[in-house]
Amino acid sequence: MLINKSFCRLVSSLMLLMIVLLPCSVFAEADPQRADVYYERGYAYYFEGQYDLAIMNYSKSIELNPQYANAYCNRGIAYKSKGQYDLAISDYNKAIELNPQYAVAYINRGNAYNSKGQYDVAIIDYNKAVELNPQYASTYYNRGIAYNSKGQYDIAIMDYNKAIELNPQYANAYCNRGIAYKSKGQYDLAISDYNKAIELNPKFADAYNNRGNAYNLKNQYDVSIADYNKVIELNPKYAVAYYNRGDAHAYKGQYDLAIADYDKTIELNPLNADAYYKRALVFKKIGWISKAIESYKLFLQYAPSTAPDIELVKQTIKALGGN
Repeated sequence: MLINKSFCRLVSSLMLLMIVLLPCSVFAEADPQRADVYYERGYAYYFEGQYDLAIMNYSKSIELNPQYANAYCNRGIAYKSKGQYDLAISDYNKAIELNPQYAVAYINRGNAYNSKGQYDVAIIDYNKAVELNPQYASTYYNRGIAYNSKGQYDIAIMDYNKAIELNPQYANAYCNRGIAYKSKGQYDLAISDYNKAIELNPKFADAYNNRGNAYNLKNQYDVSIADYNKVIELNPKYAVAYYNRGDAHAYKGQYDLAIADYDKTIELNPLNADAYYKRALVFKKIGWISKAIESYKLFLQYAPSTAPDIELVKQTIKALGGN
């Protein structure tokens, strides 16, 4: 069971930096001005987080102007934000059909494929976007995410380097490059990148969490705890920060503090099987056998069937006298 189960949420949650889209050029319908009104309204609703209303307005815009590639693209973004990736991809397909040179639509379709775990297909879209416009930093950033997800860390680092070259203020690119370095075991380089991300964005909770993970791996637990404390200060509901801080406390032998952190993790995310597992380990360590058995059983209840520790936990429960 790895100490740093959750590193940067940016890997799994892509940033749609290209939502400010290029203006549409030619309208096929007779009432383009009304189509624009619904388009702008959809845009406003999107940024208020009202995705259904955004979709409704983009749909009306498309009804008034079926050639409105930008409306399809932005409706796709709204669908993706709702986790409806196939509908998003369908809209990006239409936007590309209407405008084959639409680099932004390729980027966003790549993001949807990335979210579906179809990294090779996503990379093809990002490659096309680079071909059409090599100046979009977000293309390289998102392609880096895909390569990182495939375990191709050196190629991911190259893409993050390019994103940073194009946009030296790109805090997320520094953060994700740090993740790639961490995955390669280059913890000092990772920490340097997290430092830069934090310098650019002092409220970047993910960067503090990731830096804490790197310090944890270097056995610098007091420093890692300070970073997790900062994450929790910035976002008291950041469950993985409590989980990771619990690990640091456990490694320091501060078992009461570790248990409190695992308890808080479970309070915020009752489905976190690993938190039950780690808590059980601590209970067992300090001799609270009945609590250890209970926590191990909760791990079995919530762990996916493919979890590697299931058989070991079952054997441990029996060895402790549980059923």
